[in-house]
Amino acid sequence: MELQRILFPNVQECKEEELYFRIEKSEAGSREILAFDTYFNAFSIEKWKKYTTVRDIYLNLKLSGKWKIYLLNKTLSGGTVYEKILSERNVETDSLEEFEFRFGTEETQGVYAFKAEALSNECRIYGGAYCSEMPEKERKKVKIGLCICTYKREKFIEKNLKVLKEKLLADKSSPIYGHLEVFIADNGKTLHPDRMGTDKVHIYPNRNLGGAGGFTRGVIEVYNSNGQRGITHILFMDDDVMIEPESIIKTYMILSFLKKEYENAFIGGAMLSMEERYMQTESGAVWNGGRLKPLKSNLDLRKCENCLYNEQEEDADYNAWWYCCFPIGVVKEDNLPLPVFIRWDDIEYGLRNIQKLILMNGIAVWHEPFENKFTSYLEYYSVRNQLIANALHCPWYSAKNLRKEMLSRCTQEIMFYRYKSADLYLQGILDYLKGPQWLAEQDGEELHKKVMAAGYKPKPVSVLEEETHMRFSMRDYEESCKISDAGYGKRKRFVTFNGLFLPAQGENCIPMAKAKTVQFYRKKRVLHYNEADRTGFVTEKSLFFSLKYIFKMLWVMLKVSCNYKKIQKSYIEKGRMLMTFAFWKEYLK
Repeated sequence: MELQRILFPNVQECKEEELYFRIEKSEAGSREILAFDTYFNAFSIEKWKKYTTVRDIYLNLKLSGKWKIYLLNKTLSGGTVYEKILSERNVETDSLEEFEFRFGTEETQGVYAFKAEALSNECRIYGGAYCSEMPEKERKKVKIGLCICTYKREKFIEKNLKVLKEKLLADKSSPIYGHLEVFIADNGKTLHPDRMGTDKVHIYPNRNLGGAGGFTRGVIEVYNSNGQRGITHILFMDDDVMIEPESIIKTYMILSFLKKEYENAFIGGAMLSMEERYMQTESGAVWNGGRLKPLKSNLDLRKCENCLYNEQEEDADYNAWWYCCFPIGVVKEDNLPLPVFIRWDDIEYGLRNIQKLILMNGIAVWHEPFENKFTSYLEYYSVRNQLIANALHCPWYSAKNLRKEMLSRCTQEIMFYRYKSADLYLQGILDYLKGPQWLAEQDGEELHKKVMAAGYKPKPVSVLEEETHMRFSMRDYEESCKISDAGYGKRKRFVTFNGLFLPAQGENCIPMAKAKTVQFYRKKRVLHYNEADRTGFVTEKSLFFSLKYIFKMLWVMLKVSCNYKKIQKSYIEKGRMLMTFAFWKEYLK
């Protein structure tokens, strides 16, 4: 039985060779060795043994030519990689032939891997897999309902559906064939169910209630149809990701052999960077009351030591919904996501339900890094939804903690002359203080339109130059990016509120998502520029608006001091009503 297939780089998903294999030289330097101790092709024996009933792993390879195959066990301790050769064997064949290589049962730490040394010029590896002779009767019945929420991203959906159909849904040789169905909540109502849907792909036009509304719609459709479909697990996946189909197969195989004590576990997928395909952005994360800490971030997965470090477990509070799988038993009449539209919906649901999160090399999606984005309206949702999650799950987070965060965050936006963002941030806090009943009574679509209208809207730089008569210079932009926010002058900037009470002179152009206060010091106008799509928006220093939002911040702080405990208690006592089927069916209409 195949548990994990050997993968090779390809044009559709990823061409980054060293995620799949690395080329080494033999000790004599005369022959090439292919090392498969990589992110996608090492076998996580420690986690397979811990979480599943799988035993007796062997490697099946399809080869031709003359080879020497080394079976390896690799571990990481104290930052040092340890490699143990479990066995080595020479094979030779003139035509394609399958060979089995037994790992044995002695080593169960770290990962299993293999190296293949070419002993002749005409050598080929056609494929292979890590396998086990598990009896079919020990395999659990598993069927995954893949839920995708989308809003006017037709190209992403069409591309990912094509991959899913070709590699999984219609491929009878795939282990997951017949064990996967796709449920798409179309918040933009722009997809064509008749053209794109099949008996395994279901598309539902949906109200635009954000990611929370879309994923919840998917859960409800899976739950309501489960009598006839027999779905055992739900997999949330973003619409704008690039997927490695084998991640879904691997998830399915793990679920098929989960030990009884881990049947309620979630399986999370890591986020790899769409820009640098070998860089890991996050693999699980810690909430910490809103001071998010992504785990295993900024790892170059081309390096074996990083892949081994990635296998070492840490306590994680949640896994983002770009790839998150959980048993359908989690879904109950009063245990649906919160109607928070966007941001922290996945976090709150994870805090509420995850008892154990399984993370493993090779289960991942590629996604555009969030640090490259700045979206003004998210200031509202980020703080409002953070406070809702804290009310339910972080009783230690007090009014004092919030006031401290307000002072830092709001002051920063004022120093950036982003007065609209400061206003959205404060409005998010004020709306939280209205309590759960207010949230239940809101029309999520209409509220979102108002929030969107209140923020900054990036425009092409050519349009901005015409509207503001502000010239864009790439050279000035690049110089601005190099400026450090530390060192000489920091005390002066602090005392003068970053030059707010000093005369302004000149303009600047800064990276939209990575602004620093020093870039605004005594500047009259600043162009916030997004290099990826050459758009931006302009903010201008205003003593009037700076003072306005300083005083508004102080007023909101006073309201927080007076009402925070009462609202926190209200969410604890009444927040469950927002998680029920009855509420959501009415909310989604």
